[in-house]
Amino acid sequence: MDPLKFTLILSIIAVISLAVCWLDHKNNWQLADWLNGRCSNPFSQTQKTTPSQDEKNLLIQQLTERVQILEKIVTEPSYELNQKLNQL
Repeated sequence: MDPLKFTLILSIIAVISLAVCWLDHKNNWQLADWLNGRCSNPFSQTQKTTPSQDEKNLLIQQLTERVQILEKIVTEPSYELNQKLNQL
C-alpha cells in the first residue's frame, strides 16, 4: 500500500474518532461505547442532571457554616480538656 494512502486513511479515522468523542461529550450520546459494543442504545435519555449554580452556592454556604461550627468546637478550651480526660 502506498504510504500516502495509508496516511490519508489514518487521518480520516482520526478525524472520525475525534468527531465521535466530541459528540459524546457535547450530547452524552455514548457513541464510542455503542461502537465498541458496550452500550445497547447510544441515544438513550440517561443524561445526568447537574445541580444548578444556585444549588451549588447553597451547598457551599452550608458546608462553610458546618466547617466554622466544627472549628469553634475544636478550638474551645473545654473540648481540649475533654479530649485529655478521655485519654486517661
